[in-house]
Amino acid sequence: MTPPGDPKYGNSRLAKFINVMMHDGKKQIARKLMYEALEIIAEKKRDIPPAEVFEKALENVKPMIEVRPKRVGGATYQVPMPVSSKRRISLAMRWLRDAIRARTGRPTAEIAAEELLNAFNGEGEAMRKREQVHKMADANKAFAHFAR
Repeated sequence: MTPPGDPKYGNSRLAKFINVMMHDGKKQIARKLMYEALEIIAEKKRDIPPAEVFEKALENVKPMIEVRPKRVGGATYQVPMPVSSKRRISLAMRWLRDAIRARTGRPTAEIAAEELLNAFNGEGEAMRKREQVHKMADANKAFAHFAR
């Protein structure tokens, strides 16, 4: 179930991403971090609202296809399968969160803003993860006939 929209932008996906970013139940810290990141984005991209930058970044990171293990006659094959819409969103959010948490040395809000802008532009660590998943699916398309 998606949460209702966040207090500032009224965006339910942003509210969900704040929940994904939350660490040890500290929602206020996660909310403050995301709002700071969106303010940084607003300064850098004056012509586009920050909520739209977030939505486009999420859209760019969402995977179309992934590989899943399938056991056939004693052998396990990596079978490419399409990703459901709910799973696409959750994978994109998880990859963005992991990309943000992997980088250190600067305030997290700055890192989050940079990673979201990179994803908006089709670059960055989360996009690299998506491309990796797509390459793996492409490499294993010979096993696509094992998909249900």
